[in-house]
Amino acid sequence: MLDVRRLLLLREVATRGTLAAAAEALSYSPSHVSQQLALLAKEAGAPLLRRSGRRVVLTAEAEELVTAAGEVLDVLERARTRVAMTSRRGSEAPLVGRVRLALFQSAALALLPGALRSLAASHPDLRLEVVQAEPGAALEELALHDLARDFDVVVAEEYPAHSAPHLPGLVRTELVRDALRLALPPEHLAPGASDLAGAAALPWVAEPEGTASRHFAEQTCRTSGFEPDVRFTSADLQTHLRLVETGCAVALLPGLVHAGRETTCRLVELPGQPRRTVFAAQRAASVGQPAVAAVVTALRAQLT
Repeated sequence: MLDVRRLLLLREVATRGTLAAAAEALSYSPSHVSQQLALLAKEAGAPLLRRSGRRVVLTAEAEELVTAAGEVLDVLERARTRVAMTSRRGSEAPLVGRVRLALFQSAALALLPGALRSLAASHPDLRLEVVQAEPGAALEELALHDLARDFDVVVAEEYPAHSAPHLPGLVRTELVRDALRLALPPEHLAPGASDLAGAAALPWVAEPEGTASRHFAEQTCRTSGFEPDVRFTSADLQTHLRLVETGCAVALLPGLVHAGRETTCRLVELPGQPRRTVFAAQRAASVGQPAVAAVVTALRAQLT
């Protein structure tokens, strides 16, 4: 019989590449990890690891066990979901437990305060743990079901003609179609600029190269016949907003960035009125899990 905990430990080593990294992530000693994997190799009757410099490489037999470990995690999560749904059926008892949520900055600012207040009022015994994270990396962690830093829900985004990856085992719930607009400084700080053509000669602020929003901004400008003069690069959209408000730059900004607050920016509709899609992703095995469903519902309620 294979020990499930050792299977999952092997999966962690496969994900992180070294025994030391897996040990650090799980707060184990490297010697403990090595001993447990040696026992797993005896249980499996086959070698599982071979050295390659400082890293370890999984054998073909180990790769099969890693795949099986992922399937075991899915089975256990589906079982937990069914038990939770059965316990809640016809029950008025308050929701209890922990839900781990990852979301990006503008979604956190626009959605999180209201969702937290709603959950505190309706489910006071539900513990919501929140991490601000880059959407692509968070989605990958969600799909991996990382034991050391696991998420139950990830709020992510995708821009027009730039889809977020559809990773196996994940399902999505659309939260909002968020308008993308040209953000111009107040008239007295940028006289004469009223549309994309007028913004062509002005400094731009954009997210780092390689991001979906940067690609969207560049393509929007190029389609309009110019290359944006990107002088400021930041992943912080609040920085974008402030640079525009003070007349230092122009930008293409989603609506959630200024949701719930006044802005002195002039917001101009773009051709075709493009939208980015903001969605909540969770593992298919957790669909119907009451605590996770309550969090997704609270997030969606902030946009109605």
